[in-house]
Amino acid sequence: MENARRSGGCFAFNPQHVPRAGHEAPEQAMKQNTHPDYHFITVTMTDGTTYQTRSTYGKEGAKLNLDIDPKTHPAWTGGGQHLLDRGGRVSRFTAKYGGFMKK
Repeated sequence: MENARRSGGCFAFNPQHVPRAGHEAPEQAMKQNTHPDYHFITVTMTDGTTYQTRSTYGKEGAKLNLDIDPKTHPAWTGGGQHLLDRGGRVSRFTAKYGGFMKK
């Protein structure tokens, strides 16, 4: 506690600190079986290509078939997007702010 008073009320680290008898920190064992089981699985992309990776999915040797992947999904490819003008919102925005960008 003397160390805590000198450091402004916070308990500071003191490498020479030796706990008093009866005040030792209790020994705590680490919890068992808390980490997931990593194993090899086969991932099949939408174009049929496969690769092996480590995962917690399924059991050893499981197969994971992807419905979407970076080779085909527009979120990664950026292609095939259509801008729909519902209620004239896009055209109103373009009319209002179109000249701002043409400087």
